[in-house]
Amino acid sequence: MKKPVDGTRVLVLLVLTMFLGGAVSAQGPGQSPLPAQGTTNMQPPNPRGSNPKPQDAAKAILAAFDKYEVVGISAAHGNKDLDDFILDLIRNPAFSSKVNDVAVECGNSLYQPILDRYIAGDQVPLSEVRQVWRNTTQPMCGVSGFYEELFPLVRRINQKLSPEKKLRVLAGDPPIDWSKVKSFEDFGQFLMRRDVNIASVMEKEVLSKTRRALMLFGTAHLYHHGNAVGIQSAVELYEKDYPDLTLVIGDHTGFGNWTSPAKYNDELEARMDGWPVPSLVQQLKGTWLAHLDKTYFSRTVDAYLYLGPRDLLLKEPAPAEIFLDQDYMAELQRRAAMMGGGPITEQANPARVSGRDSNPFLYDPDAFRALMQSIGLNSSQTGAANQAGPPSITPPPNP
Repeated sequence: MKKPVDGTRVLVLLVLTMFLGGAVSAQGPGQSPLPAQGTTNMQPPNPRGSNPKPQDAAKAILAAFDKYEVVGISAAHGNKDLDDFILDLIRNPAFSSKVNDVAVECGNSLYQPILDRYIAGDQVPLSEVRQVWRNTTQPMCGVSGFYEELFPLVRRINQKLSPEKKLRVLAGDPPIDWSKVKSFEDFGQFLMRRDVNIASVMEKEVLSKTRRALMLFGTAHLYHHGNAVGIQSAVELYEKDYPDLTLVIGDHTGFGNWTSPAKYNDELEARMDGWPVPSLVQQLKGTWLAHLDKTYFSRTVDAYLYLGPRDLLLKEPAPAEIFLDQDYMAELQRRAAMMGGGPITEQANPARVSGRDSNPFLYDPDAFRALMQSIGLNSSQTGAANQAGPPSITPPPNP
C-alpha cells in the first residue's frame, strides 16, 4: 500500500525548488526563497575582506576535476548565459579528457537504457529519446531549449571520440511512468524522492566507480548542507559516504534580488568591475564575498561563477516548436491538472509563453511579485514569510 502523500508539502516543495534552482528569474544561490519586501530595517552591506581573485572560468572548472570527482552547477533554470557557458564547456576539447559523465536533473531515470543507446550513437528515433527529458517530474524540463541541444551535442561529440573517452549522460530524476500516473498522490510519491534518487544515481554510477561527473542540477540539489526548507540535498545525502569529493558552484545573478536590500546590488557589483566574463572565484574564504550576509550570498557553495552584471543577463527563450506539438501540450495540461496548476506548471503553458518570453532579460522583479501574488502572498506578508517558513498551499482535489 502506498504511503499517503502530504499534498501541501509537495506543492510547497515544487514552489521552493523553482526559487532555489532559479527557474523563474535571477536569484543568487542560497538567497532567501521568498522576498522580504516588508523589511525596512536591513542595514547597508559593508563587507570586509580581501578582493576575490577571479580566474578563467572554463580553465578553472576543468582543472577542478584534478582534485574533485564531481563539479556541480545549475543549468536550464532560465539563465541563457549560464546554459551557453555550459554548452561551450562541454564542447571544449579538454572536457572529455577530464570528465566521464554528465549527470542531469532533466532526465527520467526510467529511460536510462534508451538514453545510453542514443548517447552512444545508436539509431534511436528522436521521438523515443525525447521521453528522457520530456517525461520528468518537472514541467520546465519538457520545454527546455537547453536540453533539446545538450543531448544531441553530447551524442555528436561522442562520434568523434575514442571508446575510452566517450561521455555518458546520467538521468537523475525518479523513474516516473506518466502513463500510470492518474492522481496527485501518484505524482507526489515520485516528487518526494527526487534528491534520494539523484544521490543514488551518483553513488552507483559515478562515485562507487571513481568516475568524474559534471552535475547539472538546480542549486537546491547541490548544497552541502541542505536547503531553505530543511530537506537534505542530493549532495548532502551522498556525502555521508563520499565526503569532500564535490565542488559546488554558485552562479552570480545579482545580490539580494528579491529583498529590500536589492537596491544595493549596483553598489556591490561595482566591486566586480574589471572581472573577466566568464570568470570563477574558487578561494572565497577571507574575501568580501564570504563576509556578506546570507541575504546577499550563500556560504553553502564552494566557488562563484561570474557571467556579467545582473541587469545584462539574458533569459533562455522557450522553443516555439515544443509548444506547437499539440499532443505533448495536451499531455502537459493533463499533468498540470493533477499538480494543481500554479507557477510551476505555468512554465509549460502555451497560452502564456509568448508574453513571458517578450522580456529577454533574466532579472524581472515585476514577474516575481506577480508570482508571489499567485501563491497567495503580498508585499506585506512576504517579510514575515522569511521568518515563518514556506506558505501553506492547499493541494488540488483528486480527479
